[in-house]
Amino acid sequence: MKCIHIFKMAKSVCINSIYILSWILTILFLGSCNDSSNKEISFNRDVRPILNSKCLRCHGGVKANGEFSLLFEEDAFGKTQSGKPAIVRGNHEKSELYRRLVSKDPEIRMPFESPQLSQEEIDILAKWIDQGAKWEKHWAYIPPKESIVPPVVVDSGWAKNPIDQFVFSKLKEKGLSPSVRADKNTLLRRLYLDLTGLPPTIEQANAFLEDNSSDAYEKLVDELLGSPHFGERWASMWLDLARYADSKGFEKDTNREIWKFRDWVIAAFNKDMPFDQFSIEQLAGDMLPEPTEEQLIATAFHRNTLANDEGGTDNEEFRVASVVDRVSTTYEVWQGTTMACVQCHSHPYDPFRHKEFYESMAFFNNAVDDDSYFEKPKLFTYSKENKKDVEELLEYINGHLLPKDAQVSKSRFLYDQKEALLTHLGYRFTEAEAFDKTSPFIELDGGLNFLWQIQDSSWASYNNVDLRKVNKMGFLVSASLDYAGDISIHLDSLNGRKIGEVRIGSTEGSKREENGLKVKEFIVDIPEITGKHDVFLQFHKGESYVAHLFYLDKIFYYEKEPLMAKYDKKIKQKLEQLAQIPTTSTPIIQELQEDKARKTFVFDRGSWLNLTEEVNMGIPNIYGISETEEPNNRLEFAQWMVSGKNPLSARVVVNRFWEQIFGRGLVESMEEFGSQGKNPSHPELLDWMAVKLMKEYKWRVKPLLRDLVLSATYRQSSNSHPEIIKLDPANNWLSRGSRKRLSAEQIRDEILLVSGLLNKTIGGPSAINADVEIAGGWNTLPEYVIQGDDAMYRRSIYTFWKRVNPPMNMIVFDSPDRSACVSSRVLTNTPLQALSLLNDKTFFEASQELAKQMFEADKQLENQIKFGYFKVMGKNIKEEKLMQLTQLYNDALLHYVNNMDSSEFPEVALEYSGKNKSRLAALTMVANVFLNLDEFIVKG
Repeated sequence: MKCIHIFKMAKSVCINSIYILSWILTILFLGSCNDSSNKEISFNRDVRPILNSKCLRCHGGVKANGEFSLLFEEDAFGKTQSGKPAIVRGNHEKSELYRRLVSKDPEIRMPFESPQLSQEEIDILAKWIDQGAKWEKHWAYIPPKESIVPPVVVDSGWAKNPIDQFVFSKLKEKGLSPSVRADKNTLLRRLYLDLTGLPPTIEQANAFLEDNSSDAYEKLVDELLGSPHFGERWASMWLDLARYADSKGFEKDTNREIWKFRDWVIAAFNKDMPFDQFSIEQLAGDMLPEPTEEQLIATAFHRNTLANDEGGTDNEEFRVASVVDRVSTTYEVWQGTTMACVQCHSHPYDPFRHKEFYESMAFFNNAVDDDSYFEKPKLFTYSKENKKDVEELLEYINGHLLPKDAQVSKSRFLYDQKEALLTHLGYRFTEAEAFDKTSPFIELDGGLNFLWQIQDSSWASYNNVDLRKVNKMGFLVSASLDYAGDISIHLDSLNGRKIGEVRIGSTEGSKREENGLKVKEFIVDIPEITGKHDVFLQFHKGESYVAHLFYLDKIFYYEKEPLMAKYDKKIKQKLEQLAQIPTTSTPIIQELQEDKARKTFVFDRGSWLNLTEEVNMGIPNIYGISETEEPNNRLEFAQWMVSGKNPLSARVVVNRFWEQIFGRGLVESMEEFGSQGKNPSHPELLDWMAVKLMKEYKWRVKPLLRDLVLSATYRQSSNSHPEIIKLDPANNWLSRGSRKRLSAEQIRDEILLVSGLLNKTIGGPSAINADVEIAGGWNTLPEYVIQGDDAMYRRSIYTFWKRVNPPMNMIVFDSPDRSACVSSRVLTNTPLQALSLLNDKTFFEASQELAKQMFEADKQLENQIKFGYFKVMGKNIKEEKLMQLTQLYNDALLHYVNNMDSSEFPEVALEYSGKNKSRLAALTMVANVFLNLDEFIVKG
């Protein structure tokens, strides 16, 4: 009985337990159902992706069918064409949006003539509406929080700095672990390439590898951050953004002297100019109080736009095109935002209205430049040597003037001081190519030194010329016809008062020569004129009607009683010397005077010919800046761009440098932080670094880069297990070190360095190397370029860059042609790249130089190969690779020995005789292979 009682009790307890368990499960189930139905729907996370992919093509920025747009909050909840809102907050059943999504009528159901939304997508939109249809700004337009702190992680001492805490936390979240630390040799090469763009030399490699101190790595980082080659490496990245080139683009692609801007960028990175200052000087350096020459040169950032010198083109059309490009480029570089499409219509996916593009354009629309040949305005500067000569001549001439003849005021810039003195003493001339306006078809010669294609009835004008003391005008001309034509001089318009005319004859017998042409001056008297006038020169045919009558080089203005006439011939000689000292000209940005300011209008569908409403300067509403706080000029716009009120600039710049170091941005879409771009892989890390850049680093880049390369994340090996690669195939979560093919510039530069050919001179005019092809005509080389042996092996950043015909080995390795701003190069892997490395003239020459050094380093083949490999890779060669390269050498040697008379030997081998000739040839093949190795052209 006792057993039965116990059994009954146990049964009762068991049944009760089942009832209780069932009750608990029921409650949990109902609770889970309740939680599911009440789950907070996020507009950014859940709703926006559906709208972007399924709805915005008909109800966005380009089109708003039914007067309903889901791009802007006020439009989404406003009245539609029917007079009613499409979304009724809190009630999806009363919302026309929902009704259209579930309608069975194909004429009513949305998306129209497209697949229906999935039930899950419809449920998300219904719940979002029921929960109040809360609208959210896209994450990029919400300022980064200053309160973010690195997560606390248990990492067994792996983390080196806070960056690693963010990375380690994400790795754990994804079920991953960090990779082991890379070996010392790999870190050495990685660090050199990342910070200077050059590999280490043998001496530098040995110094680091033999340094066993605990802070050896940190010391190397600081040394490389202080290297003068640091600026060259990072300027290369910036020049892609600035669309820097030595030519203007389009059909003629004429030369543009703007290399001073490139040198300014290099110097700015080297001295670690704060990025906010770096930005302001490029966008509005001319508007700073008493800007320096360097600050004016910085504004050439926006003079890198294309210019069309083809005869018959409309200068205003291409001026407008340049201004439009400046708006798009500014937003891409500093905001990671694609604004180009907003020129024609509101943004398809992001909250930028069509009108707002032109409000931003108004900041740039008052620049003086106008697509003219001469590219006014320009800043004229002198080389160090010429600067000294100018200063000495100015001192001499001013020192010999009578006190009453001395200049009252002195300009800040040396060129202006020179010009003022020449004008003051009556030594006046202007370059003919410095015209303000011309008739169609007048052009410049290939060297941009002469007015060319002067035809019957064509003309050129020069603004605001002071003629008060002038009684003669001279024209320096080159002509081949006995009677080439006439030049008539008019005031203020072609139909204005005619004040003189001069006949132009042949200059073939002249002893004077300018830029390869024989020239002669033709002088004409003019009557007494009061005040300043626009001077119009009209050209007329002579003995025959030809397409080109003569070249015009300079225009002289002779005063009746010039001040210099009071002084001896030596003063005049000094003035002539002063006038002839060559300058470097740099196109710059300058603001129009207030009385000449342009009005800005919205272009209907982006056409500059179809103007609609006038707009004032302003920034897009998405940034949340009140009208009273909006910038009022270009300087204030630039300052806002890098202020704490701008949510994007710091994020974008951090992302750019992160991508250069780690091979992939935290936001992968470098040029697109908008809703169509990729979401950040580590959003808290991005925002934390953006705040740190602004607040702690004060916008300085070197401390940011120092933190990146000192992190344990950076020091990971790029080798990994298949399981990890499967979980993190693109290395989004930073589970291993980055593997990325080097840029075109880095490949060429490291080949030159390891071969001993590299010329490490920093700065100066662009250089002509074997990869620059000049076809002639307007593609002639300008006088200022560096040629010859000094130029041949300069770093790639100094290569003379023609947009229409850029250096081919740069393009093969994915360099852009620099016609437009490029945020990130798309890397390819093609057979042409291997062929270029094997056969490019410069690269093969480098192989020969390297082979010669290997040959002279040791008598034993094995040691020669070991020496060459260490010189190239900064580490010792593995036995298997040594055996393969030895076999290659033996095969090549056998070929050359058996074909002594018929084979083409490398030039370096011809310096030797007998067996050494074949040995050098075979060793060249080995060296050539070194420069083709994957590990050589890839940063691992």
